[in-house]
Amino acid sequence: MAKDTKERILTAALELFSEKGYEGTNIRELSASLGLVKSGIYKHYASKEDIWNALLDRMIAYYAENLGSAEHLPPVPDSLEELVNMTMRMVSFTIHDEKIVKTRKLLSIEQFRDDRARELATKHFLTGLKEMFTPVFAGMMEKGLLRQDDPAMVAFAYTSPISALIHQCDREPEKTEQIIAKVEAFSRHFIKIYGNEQAEGIKEFSRPGDQEH
Repeated sequence: MAKDTKERILTAALELFSEKGYEGTNIRELSASLGLVKSGIYKHYASKEDIWNALLDRMIAYYAENLGSAEHLPPVPDSLEELVNMTMRMVSFTIHDEKIVKTRKLLSIEQFRDDRARELATKHFLTGLKEMFTPVFAGMMEKGLLRQDDPAMVAFAYTSPISALIHQCDREPEKTEQIIAKVEAFSRHFIKIYGNEQAEGIKEFSRPGDQEH
């Protein structure tokens, strides 16, 4: 029961912090949203800062479990089409999963206040993606699917525009479908630029319904 209450507190904290920021949320408001008194919060967490750090710890683990990390790499694709499919699965998840969306908003707000939030924002919005995809692209180069190049720079070139489009979804959720289509179009354009011309299936990467004119 205590574990369930602690999880409920973190879930409510994520909701409030992502909407009002850390400074804009107080313990009284947090406890009221859960139907608890302030002492009910302090029974599980010593302070608001304690809740904040526990929440970040939980979301770091959630990111790694569901999206991968430098320590938990996604599998190296066996084809160029598989790279597109893997990318679109990851993008769909990060755009539609409420915990991930709220965490991204929280980090965007708090990166200017909190050093840990700043470090996590840099990692999850930029460096972590590059570090995760660098060995993926190195493996694809070894398989002959991508032309030989610096895999770290290729990973940077691939993940940065996709990350920017994901953030656009956060700002303009009404454009989600169009943005997802842009991500896929970019992924396929990337393949045309970096794909090995000898790779099997390279000529099949036109979007469904496209016709030559």
